[in-house]
Amino acid sequence: MRGCRKAVSVVVGASLTAMVWTGTAWAQAWVQIEAKPSLNQAEDRARDWAGMFPEISGFRLTSGWYAIAIGPFADDQTANQRLRALRAQGLIPRDSFVADGGKFTQQFWPVGASLGTAPSQSETIPGPGEPDSNIEIAPLPAEVPDAASPAEESAAPEAAAPETAAPETIGESRRLEAALSRDQRREIQTALDWEGSYSGAIDGIFGQGTRASIADWQLKNGYDPTGVLSSAQQQALLDKVASERTELGLEPVTEKEAGISIDLPMGLVKFDRYNAPFVNYAPKDGSGVQVLLISQQGDAARLRGLYDAMQTLEIVPVNGPRDLRGNGFTIEGTNSALQSYTQVSLSQGLIKGFTLVWPKGDEKRMGRVLDAMKSSFKPIGSTALDATLGQPMSVTRAALMAGIEKRAPIFSRSGFFIDANGDVLTAAEGLARCGRITIEDHPADVSFSDTKTGFAVLKPQDRLAPKAVGAFRTNAPLAGVPISVAGFSYPEALPAPVLTFGTLSALKGLDGQAGQARLEARTRAGDAGGPVFDSTGAVIGMLLPLPQSAGRVLPDGLSVALQTEAMTSTLSQNGFAPRAAEPSGAKAAEDLQAMADKIVVQISCWK
Repeated sequence: MRGCRKAVSVVVGASLTAMVWTGTAWAQAWVQIEAKPSLNQAEDRARDWAGMFPEISGFRLTSGWYAIAIGPFADDQTANQRLRALRAQGLIPRDSFVADGGKFTQQFWPVGASLGTAPSQSETIPGPGEPDSNIEIAPLPAEVPDAASPAEESAAPEAAAPETAAPETIGESRRLEAALSRDQRREIQTALDWEGSYSGAIDGIFGQGTRASIADWQLKNGYDPTGVLSSAQQQALLDKVASERTELGLEPVTEKEAGISIDLPMGLVKFDRYNAPFVNYAPKDGSGVQVLLISQQGDAARLRGLYDAMQTLEIVPVNGPRDLRGNGFTIEGTNSALQSYTQVSLSQGLIKGFTLVWPKGDEKRMGRVLDAMKSSFKPIGSTALDATLGQPMSVTRAALMAGIEKRAPIFSRSGFFIDANGDVLTAAEGLARCGRITIEDHPADVSFSDTKTGFAVLKPQDRLAPKAVGAFRTNAPLAGVPISVAGFSYPEALPAPVLTFGTLSALKGLDGQAGQARLEARTRAGDAGGPVFDSTGAVIGMLLPLPQSAGRVLPDGLSVALQTEAMTSTLSQNGFAPRAAEPSGAKAAEDLQAMADKIVVQISCWK
């Protein structure tokens, strides 16, 4: 025997029994949370919201849009209480509001509750005290067998196929998200920040910024950009970030000696040594990554000195933006082999910061490391790294940079200002080999070069205001008169030009060249390009580099200079205005030195 069951369905939602029809809508208070321009969109969203709020309803608005609302509530006060509670939990949009239902017309959700404008005869809802005689009864379902026959059982498969889990709706995702703790939400924000999708505060509050970041991450990873993470997406995000952090070995490091707390990639670097003001972390397992923690006492002047000194290091490439402020600086450097970032701040007499160096081509991974270091960097305590730990760094030209390899120029020589625009006259030899030229650490370009004669003019890229300019003697001096050469004889040891005294021995070159002069003066390679003064301080020439010839050694104390008359006319023809010296008496050595300090500069040629 087969038994059969009959089912009766009442096509009216239970939540509608308390509604009172007003002729255009149901007279209730609602929390309206969303509106969509089309019915299909509204039904999809109502279905999602219903996963979180069973009391979701949907109505067509008088404007033609479709509203999604929570309710009904007995009065506006009750609706407002629910509105504030849901907003505070971040479960509904911030622009949700309490509606009286005056603009609601036909109801489209829940499905089967289409109790539209004025109920039809077949849809009439009984009023208070009326019988339910007009409630529509759904058709009866077909007979359902209680049990399968033996034949049916033998035809049945041995085992039913496993059911596939239904996809998680956005409503379910919202409900699961609402159960997260504040710390779990912070963890999600931190992971989004790691992934480059979030840049806001790590506060555990999922506002519009966090929602937009979630949507951005979803879009980048092939998900629908809903702005709400499903449980599977959340796990994928956290697992991916945890895996990457583990690979890098990012972990908090508290460097008590330096007074710095920071996250470091200990999978890529290892502690090496103290070299005040640096704590050195060397590459680990050939990673090519280096970290310097920077800690020293100081003021604004010391900060500027550190800023200048850092840029002489090999690990700080010359190309890249620089930003020096009164309370700190940043330096970014890049070349074909490596990149680096330096961040330093000055507060309460303490200078603290860090440098991260990594091989070129690893930007994406190291960008995450850099972000982690920036966000976690924190000076702690009230002291700096003890200057006796390792070899202290000096910010003079002779600095050894605490044992870190210092970038060295191809050569350094001298030059001198010839006009108020900051143009510098120097020797032309070798400048064509320079990838970069600096005047006292300021980048410069070759404005004019006369390689045949042997002189060039450099124009600084930054406008320089010289304290004084060289004044050229207008007539040729006599052989045998005393002279002095001003130049950076010891560029790595002394930060100022040196005067070397001697005699003008002849008004011609070593091979009898006109326009040159021979000097009896013990000059050095760094003096080349520097001015030659007579006793009054007038410029009578420019020192040329000593000629290099195999198998030929010049007598000790012999130098060669280019005479003034060989340069001034060419300078004038090319737009420069060399200044003529005024007649004056002989100057004391200290006065000549003071003049040299104002007009002579160091020129460096770099790869």
